[in-house]
Amino acid sequence: MKNPSSRRAKLVLFASRPIVNPIAGQDEDDYAVYASYRPHLSGFVGTLKVVRLTDSRLLYPFEGADEIGPFPTQAAARAAAAQRGSDIVVGDLRTPEL
Repeated sequence: MKNPSSRRAKLVLFASRPIVNPIAGQDEDDYAVYASYRPHLSGFVGTLKVVRLTDSRLLYPFEGADEIGPFPTQAAARAAAAQRGSDIVVGDLRTPEL
């Protein structure tokens, strides 16, 4: 008897990804900063993702990173996240994490 084929997606535990040597960013255009907010029990907290585009390295969030906030308004949470993202980019330009 023929085994029925499944149309379910296959689980990939280790995606094969080409290994890229770390490349330091040259200016602020070499980074992507995604700043936003999410609701929290006591207001809003900022959310942030910083990626160095030259080698696709995720600089933030990292394990152990603290929350950004809480803040009373959405705009304040987003502004604080954007400021922290800018600080991370400037710091990585000054001393790149390779």
